[in-house]
Amino acid sequence: MAGEYAVAAVALVVALVAVAVAVSGFSYLLWLVLRVFSAPGVVVHEFAHKQACDAAGVPVAEVVYFRLGDPPGYVRHHHPKRYRTSFVISVAPFLVNTIISLVAFLGFAWLVTTAVDATVLADGPALESVSAAVGELLAAPPETLALVGLSGWLGLSVGMQAFPSTGDAKTLWTRSSAEWRQSPLVLLGVPVVVVIYVANLLSWLWADVLYALALGVAAFSVIGWIGL
Repeated sequence: MAGEYAVAAVALVVALVAVAVAVSGFSYLLWLVLRVFSAPGVVVHEFAHKQACDAAGVPVAEVVYFRLGDPPGYVRHHHPKRYRTSFVISVAPFLVNTIISLVAFLGFAWLVTTAVDATVLADGPALESVSAAVGELLAAPPETLALVGLSGWLGLSVGMQAFPSTGDAKTLWTRSSAEWRQSPLVLLGVPVVVVIYVANLLSWLWADVLYALALGVAAFSVIGWIGL
């Protein structure tokens, strides 16, 4: 009887280990897919930092545009002499990523609207209209589908990486707290620091994804407004 309990206990342990391995393997695979999906956005984010440094004349010690480690990318540069230079370097990715994401989504929206008959979405129940629109889109030439997928991927990936990192916020906060007595104008950067921290905190609630999707909606609105 004791032997049967021992065998059952061993079997249970083996089963739990197998489940743990399967779950950890799936988690790693999901992490890897998401990391690769975000690669274009990370590259653009770090490229914006690098170009801002070059434009401001701040020497760059090391640049990693993308890697599978953590963080996925970074730019190590010398300490800027002016606060405004630090500010520009920190917020540059937000402007650059937003613009590039919007351009990519404009291409995505134009491709989709030209491939799908507008009357399909205007007629019938919403679910049926969307289903018909997807059917029309899938019937488009392979090169069109490839461009749709590429532009959608770029728009979403780059838009998701638009928010400055907490490292950028820390840099601004350190300089603001150290220099505000000499130059009270640096306090104007404090609200930006707060926004960056809040945005990164809300990323746990997919705020970065929602921001990218909002850019996509804006792109469709622009395409519809200009009648393309």
